[in-house]
Amino acid sequence: MIKSWIVIGGVAFLVALGANQITPSDRQWFRHLKRPRWLTFEAAIPLIWTVIFICGAWSAYIIWEHNPDTGATWLMMILYLLLEIFTIAYTPVMFRFRSLKAGTILGGTGFIICLLVTIAVLPVSVWAALLLIPYLLWSPIGTYTTWEMIHLNQQDV
Repeated sequence: MIKSWIVIGGVAFLVALGANQITPSDRQWFRHLKRPRWLTFEAAIPLIWTVIFICGAWSAYIIWEHNPDTGATWLMMILYLLLEIFTIAYTPVMFRFRSLKAGTILGGTGFIICLLVTIAVLPVSVWAALLLIPYLLWSPIGTYTTWEMIHLNQQDV
């Protein structure tokens, strides 16, 4: 039998591969956008998101192990998957449509989904809920940054 942490990590990794569905012209578009002057931490963003995804997968693992293979647990796994899909969709959707507005909407939606997941898992495991706090703290920063970029790049809303 395959360990649950391998399945959860594997699914998270496969979904994360969706973020690579961008072309060189997509990257070029994004590189040429103006950024807020205070955005000095852009190089750290991939590392920040890596930590957030690890925390999210760990949270899902805790929930699964608490009550494996029940209807309620499967529903929570679907919520975790939905959260990751919306989070991963941010880059390819924003790049493909060349729309900072789409990125802002996806960022805000991800935050709301994470908040709902956190509320859903809190009665099951405080630790699982605490592991979602990095997402809840970082997501508004990323969403706000994208929203600020709309004002600096009016042609790319």
